[in-house]
Amino acid sequence: MNSEIEVASAEQHKAIMGFDHMQSAHCENGVTANLLRFHGLDISEAMVFGVGSGIFFCHVPFLLLNKLPLTSYRVYPGMIFSRANKRLGVKMKVKRYRNADKSMSALDKMLDEGLPVGLQTSVFYLPYLPKSLRFHFNAHNIIVYGKQNGNYLISDPVMEYPTEISYVDLQRARYAKGIGAPSGKMYYPTNVPKEVDFRKPIVNGIKGSVFAMTRFPGPCLGIKGVRYLSKRLRTWPEKMGERRAGLNLGQVIRMQEEIGTGGGGFRFIFGAFLQEAAAILDKEWLMDVSKEITASGDHWREFAVMAGRIFKRRQSQEENYDALADILIDIADKEDEIFYKLKEISL
Repeated sequence: MNSEIEVASAEQHKAIMGFDHMQSAHCENGVTANLLRFHGLDISEAMVFGVGSGIFFCHVPFLLLNKLPLTSYRVYPGMIFSRANKRLGVKMKVKRYRNADKSMSALDKMLDEGLPVGLQTSVFYLPYLPKSLRFHFNAHNIIVYGKQNGNYLISDPVMEYPTEISYVDLQRARYAKGIGAPSGKMYYPTNVPKEVDFRKPIVNGIKGSVFAMTRFPGPCLGIKGVRYLSKRLRTWPEKMGERRAGLNLGQVIRMQEEIGTGGGGFRFIFGAFLQEAAAILDKEWLMDVSKEITASGDHWREFAVMAGRIFKRRQSQEENYDALADILIDIADKEDEIFYKLKEISL
């Protein structure tokens, strides 16, 4: 389908359904922002992420995803959504259903009332996504905002345009098995304030991010977790052998660049949030911190590029696991400085 037809379709859907699809960098932020905008609260994806204290890091070798250690660059799925709504004074109804047919009937009832609904789904069973992006990940959020010719109208935040999905495919995506199974989860706002004083939610969001990055207990979490991964990286080739080390490194890259938005991407979103916060709070120094966290995002991307070359065995002589570990130490030092500055935030 060419872009002219797709744009016209999006505009037509907006005119008919009253729903304005806006693409975003990350599904949880995007769905939350799109639902709130539909109900009259003008809010950006970056503001949702920042108020929801979404930025984080962890490397937990004893928690496995696809039989490899878990690395994450954001808080646990659902926490951005719940924190942002609470701090903004939004009331959200969240439901799960054991019976798949009843869950689809409940969805239809909401659509008949003209209300868009957020759903948790499996990426693997969404046929409108390119095959290269479909893998077993059960925490992908989308919005269903209507029905047309028997199909459900979908606003998937990672897609440029709205799309459609059949009853059978949507039900399958809502009831995928495995870690974090959606179990028919659906959610929608029941009370959204038309106007919000963002100052307190912003300050609370920044304080929550500072706590997550600097004060979480244990060696695997926050900035300590970045240093922990750096230390482990140096030992992988000798301790595990090249093949197993490569698999572990591939998992780190995949979690950074494919699942969700990635390490660099979340730093860029947080930087955009700090820019908005600087204007709302009238604190010019937050603009400087925004530039610093954006630079850290660039550094994360440099790490991913080098790691990708090592994984594919296309690295230069200077590129190795020690060089990767050195990049992580540099990132940890810089982010330590950034969040130390953010500790000073107040109204």
